[in-house]
Amino acid sequence: MKSYKAYNLCIASELQLPELIESEGAPDAIVRFGKVDNATAMQHDSGQNFVGEIPEVGEFFIHDGREILMNPLPGVNEALLRTVLLGPILCVLLRQRGLLVLHASCIDMNNKGVAFMGGSGWGKSTLATAFHNHGYNVLTDDVLPIQIKTGQPVVFPSYPQFKLWPEAATSLGQDTKSLLPVSQNSFKVAYKLSRGFQQTPLPLHHIYVLDKGSEHKITKIKPQEAFVELVRHTRAISSMTEQEFIADHLHLCSELIKNVSFCRFTRKPSLEDLPTLLKLIEDDLAQVSQKNEVHYTLL
Repeated sequence: MKSYKAYNLCIASELQLPELIESEGAPDAIVRFGKVDNATAMQHDSGQNFVGEIPEVGEFFIHDGREILMNPLPGVNEALLRTVLLGPILCVLLRQRGLLVLHASCIDMNNKGVAFMGGSGWGKSTLATAFHNHGYNVLTDDVLPIQIKTGQPVVFPSYPQFKLWPEAATSLGQDTKSLLPVSQNSFKVAYKLSRGFQQTPLPLHHIYVLDKGSEHKITKIKPQEAFVELVRHTRAISSMTEQEFIADHLHLCSELIKNVSFCRFTRKPSLEDLPTLLKLIEDDLAQVSQKNEVHYTLL
């Protein structure tokens, strides 16, 4: 069993996870193989259990944000098993640990987290990778875990790998022939970062909600609209149906809106316009920074 670092956790796993950074220390969570059945869940009945089956992959039991038990189907592709574990399964575990987990990617801009939130295929990974190529460090791809306590929400980094569509990888200067598929039958390729991965948590300051349109523009959105988008793009929300989890989730969304700036980022679907999109975001954040400086001066 090896230990790895991801999502601000030390994860000890019987399944090797080459996507993650190896680590040492007492494990915060353990991943192991074993039989999953109702009897297993009953033995750990504490209101913090999830038992589920993912078609063509296997059965999973997630207990109290500390343990994942996997029972994969015979002959299942190991890369596919890792993809499921590092995605939807760990999302449930992170939610059990009290984090708000969004469908978003996040970069480091001046020691502040800037996230791009949206559904699959909306360009989250492409934008984050483009910023990485532009010299910015990145924190997460596709899974954005946020700790919301008192004060500023904090983003926990994931692991140094992005999942890209081949055409996006090519437009970003990558040789797709040297990149392996994320898993068997996957259309996306795995791009492992050799540099520029932000390994320590950062405060989250901005969330851009991605949208498609006929022009590039950034518009401020109202709290009610931001709330709808947060609920729409929360990971693991359909798996955690107990009333206490739903109530806590709505509370976390409300708290995030109080402390983070939300904008809608509408773009024309064109990979050739990536430099323009990066400049648009940089200029938008620079304007926000200037307004804040003026505000502090007046105070």
